[in-house]
Amino acid sequence: MIRTMAFTTQHELLTNLPLEQLDNENIVWYWVDLQAPSDMEKKMLSEFFQFHPLAIEDCFHSLQRPKLDYYEGYNFFVFHSLHKNTFERREVDVFLAKKYIVTYHDEILPEMDLAWNRMLQYKSSWKEGTIYAFYVMLDKLVDEYFSIVYQLEDELNDVDSKNKGKRLELLINQIFDIRSKLLKLRRAVFPMRDLLYRLLNSTHIEMSADQRSHFEDIYDHLLKLAEMIETNRELTSDIRDNYLSINANRTNSTMMVLTVITTIFMPLSFIAGIYGMNFEYMPELSWKYGYFVVLGLMAVLGLSMYFWFRHKGWFDR
Repeated sequence: MIRTMAFTTQHELLTNLPLEQLDNENIVWYWVDLQAPSDMEKKMLSEFFQFHPLAIEDCFHSLQRPKLDYYEGYNFFVFHSLHKNTFERREVDVFLAKKYIVTYHDEILPEMDLAWNRMLQYKSSWKEGTIYAFYVMLDKLVDEYFSIVYQLEDELNDVDSKNKGKRLELLINQIFDIRSKLLKLRRAVFPMRDLLYRLLNSTHIEMSADQRSHFEDIYDHLLKLAEMIETNRELTSDIRDNYLSINANRTNSTMMVLTVITTIFMPLSFIAGIYGMNFEYMPELSWKYGYFVVLGLMAVLGLSMYFWFRHKGWFDR
């Protein structure tokens, strides 16, 4: 689907104009959004706008790394949007010139709808031109990152606070699932941060000081997002290490109890083994009280070792 908006010399914003009417002298600037375009609509990139073949190729090959390319008369950007549920990246391609902005994305994105509606509502922004429409679109893309980060932080807090009664394997799986989502988010935010830094330092993009401050605000948001992602990744590492330490401590305690039991029964098994050899000439076998003496010796030995281990504090651990 192709939708258009155009700002005229009469300070009006017209929507859904045919592409052929966009070259009118009364049009100051226009925005063309190709969302989930058909094969016929895709051809407009080359047949109507006549963009560079390499830029068009980048549009058709999804999940390019966020980047900025300079072409004669326009600049080409690749941005990433994130799906709220799957955290998968979705590509947004932008052709930016002084008179037009053309956006291309293979899926219908709520962020683009929000940016589109904002431009329709705020009449004071129409005179700012394509650079402001570009800012609004980019601002909405980055704002959606925050909702995803906050969602992950809520999941992380639930894991940290509601872990009683849960099996360690389940908790570890939840932690690794959150780390996987953070990694997907990191792959989107960090390249976007670098791209905004390059945009702010580019001499090919004309913008006023006020417009530059808007993009600097987006860059600050991306810096904050990067810090939040790294902080949460460190937190997941700490929680994971704590759980593994607790599990190791439990294992050590269990092994300690088993070791104490085994150590106590080792000499008892040795005594029982000696008198279980059934040699014919063993003096103690013919002694009337030999059985009771051996049992008493084994009991004293076992109790002595038990109290010795207890005195050493093994059971306190």
